[in-house]
Amino acid sequence: MPDPNSSKTKLWLKRLGIGGFLFFLIKGLIWLGVFMVVFFQKCGT
Repeated sequence: MPDPNSSKTKLWLKRLGIGGFLFFLIKGLIWLGVFMVVFFQKCGT
């Protein structure tokens, strides 16, 4: 019989992993956008 606390812990770790992945993905995309804006501003386009 599985321990109910163990399944809750696994669920929270899974959510934390998905949340962390999305956080860093969005953060990286924002930084790429910032660098692109700076690059195109300096190039005069």
